[in-house]
Amino acid sequence: MVKYNRILECEGGHPNMWKSLILCGAFLCLSLTATANDSTGTLDASSPASAPAAPAPISLHPSERAPWQVGVGFQYQHFSPYGLSFHNLGETEDITRYFNNWLGVEAATGIGFGHTGTKPINLDAMSVFLGGGPHIAVMNKTRFEPWMHVLLGMEHFRFTQTNILGSNTSFGFMAGGGVDINIVRHLSWRVQGNYLGTDFQSALQTNYSFGTGLAISW
Repeated sequence: MVKYNRILECEGGHPNMWKSLILCGAFLCLSLTATANDSTGTLDASSPASAPAAPAPISLHPSERAPWQVGVGFQYQHFSPYGLSFHNLGETEDITRYFNNWLGVEAATGIGFGHTGTKPINLDAMSVFLGGGPHIAVMNKTRFEPWMHVLLGMEHFRFTQTNILGSNTSFGFMAGGGVDINIVRHLSWRVQGNYLGTDFQSALQTNYSFGTGLAISW
């Protein structure tokens, strides 16, 4: 009888043991599920998709102005090389590429024709300037846009052929500025003045020019 009762007690204890096993299994499943969710969240946080966006590339295109500008006009030039003092009348052309709203690179040329005068002898004189350098404009909300430039290049003179003067070339530079007055969209009236430096006969000559014309942007 005692043996039978012990068997019944053991058999009667089986439901409690199964309940404990089931509860332990459920707890283990829930723990694994929570751990898996935490790992997924950590991976998502470190994934490239959630990383900060890369900075935008630097643009060399102006945001508020046309990138290209061409100027054409008439100019008066005064020169003093070789002990002479004379002036030329001619034309000037330039082209500027803006990289932002205020800074660009300019290439310019100017051609003039005139005479040296009657002392010591009247000679035909042709001048040519070629140069390039920075161009800075001051944008504003008015019709007037001041600007300045510094151009390095060469100055060429061609005089009536004599035993003294002929065809000569030297280092030259132009520094000055002006103002563009807007007429209509992409078209402005330009007024400018420049200092012209030349280096004939290994000496600096001080020259100057004034001009007016049109500036076209696109």
